[in-house]
Amino acid sequence: MAACGNNNKQAKEQQEADSSFNQPQTAKQNILFFGTSLTAGYGLEDASQAYPALIQNKIDSLNLPYHIINGGLSGETSAGGLSRIDWILKQPVHIFILELGANDGLRGISVKETTSNLQAIIDKVKAKYPDAKLVMEGMQMPPNMGDKYTSDFRELFYDLAKKNNMLFVPFLLDGVGGVPKLNQNDGIHPNKEGAKVLAENVWKVLKPTL
Repeated sequence: MAACGNNNKQAKEQQEADSSFNQPQTAKQNILFFGTSLTAGYGLEDASQAYPALIQNKIDSLNLPYHIINGGLSGETSAGGLSRIDWILKQPVHIFILELGANDGLRGISVKETTSNLQAIIDKVKAKYPDAKLVMEGMQMPPNMGDKYTSDFRELFYDLAKKNNMLFVPFLLDGVGGVPKLNQNDGIHPNKEGAKVLAENVWKVLKPTL
């Protein structure tokens, strides 16, 4: 799950995303993490503790030629992501990792609408960078959202990943969601230790392709 962040936090995350976006071109290939506060590292001391940065550390330790762009923004919905994807795709993307939908679920937005928005984002990536590898990060909702909604919501990520031949992380918060010692006081966003678990959840899917 992810919740909306405050405006100051959003502004800081946007500045960090802009800074990463505007890095000079190198021989390294770009991995874009496009998502919510979970990707942005909401509530952590800085973006270096967010799971995309931890994955960059793993990449660097193996001397792999990849540069990570953190395109996470607190409070981002699938519709919001769709509205800004064209801008962020101005920079070359070789691997695209999609982490959106959690805020849709918390707001009770229909699964159909979320699915449509995520597919539109994927279509834009495919059109701009047809050779890019795609990764879907799955998300789940708490049971109080209702059995049908939680089931349909969980399945939408699997269905999109299968339809678009994407690598699939079944549940980004696996091992962290509902574990107090791995979350911040809000019970929603991972703390520093929780972010390490998120990084491992993604790394075990991403590493073979790198």
